[in-house]
Amino acid sequence: MEAPVTKPSPSQTIRFADLRNRRDTSFALSPDAAGREAVAEALGIVGVKKLRFEGRIAPLGKRDWVLEGALGATVVQECVVTLAPLTTRIDENVRRSYLSEMPDFGTGEVEMPEDDTAELLPAEIDLGEIMIEALALALPPFPRADGASLGGAVYTKPGAQPMTDDDAKPFAGLSALRDALENKDEDSDN
Repeated sequence: MEAPVTKPSPSQTIRFADLRNRRDTSFALSPDAAGREAVAEALGIVGVKKLRFEGRIAPLGKRDWVLEGALGATVVQECVVTLAPLTTRIDENVRRSYLSEMPDFGTGEVEMPEDDTAELLPAEIDLGEIMIEALALALPPFPRADGASLGGAVYTKPGAQPMTDDDAKPFAGLSALRDALENKDEDSDN
């Protein structure tokens, strides 16, 4: 028996059948401390200090919908070099189009559609899932603290001369030889 899949909080489900098709519907999510902790755990980061997702769902034609929102968050991630906590502010615009019928692209080669946010219209959407997805996409993939660097590591067999990146550049030695020859020519002219 499989364990039930639990959704990370916060969750706010919107059913499209319940929306008025001539008016915008506003929404705002601002998770409490437990909700932010669940989001941080779902994303595998140290913490989420602030999180707000607000916007509107508006009719788009007769049967389609568009979600437009603003995501604001302050997150804490580990620096990829030092593993020290690193705080980052994220402000992202979010847009999703929900279409009752997706365009038919055929089976041959196709170009990417102009609206890459389009999805097939579901019966309902979870604003919490959209917020977490948008936050996951906006997170810095390799957060690095100011001044943190990996440095250099050189490996070799015991007793052998280690080879550095500069040694692997075959023309570096030639440029040094050229410079030496130019300096020798200048010295002999004087």
